Amino acid sequence: MAAAHPRRGDRADPDLTHTKIIVLTTFEHDEYVFDALRHGASGFLLKDTKPGELLRAIRLVAEGEALLSPSVTRKLISEFATASARPVRPHPQLDALTEREREIIGLVGEGLSNEEIAERLYISPATARTHVSRAMTKLGARDRAQLAVFAFQSGLTS
Repeated sequence: MAAAHPRRGDRADPDLTHTKIIVLTTFEHDEYVFDALRHGASGFLLKDTKPGELLRAIRLVAEGEALLSPSVTRKLISEFATASARPVRPHPQLDALTEREREIIGLVGEGLSNEEIAERLYISPATARTHVSRAMTKLGARDRAQLAVFAFQSGLTS
């Protein structure tokens, strides 16, 4: 197997398009987190993560969820909350989404799980999962982390 180029990432290999990546690291520097997510990571955890939490993270990411260490999540939320007017760059396929799918993408961008989305919108978790899946397909998102990025870039998340 050829070594991965650190900037390109193995996700560019067609045989690995469905591979899920969790970064387990000692460092929680902003640039590491942003680079990991930009290059296809679905999870970013610190090495002090307890074994049970790591197993839960692996299962969630395998199911298509995105997962960040709580301290990393706080840093990301803080970064976006304090950022001055970020440029809104709507995804070219945004018009293909229904109003409900846009609403759901916004909630994914807030970090809500399918169960939390279902509770917030008074729908079943299966319906929330279906909307998330359809939105991912329409936008060409590989996972929930990328869907959350689309939500921020498109102005669907406050």
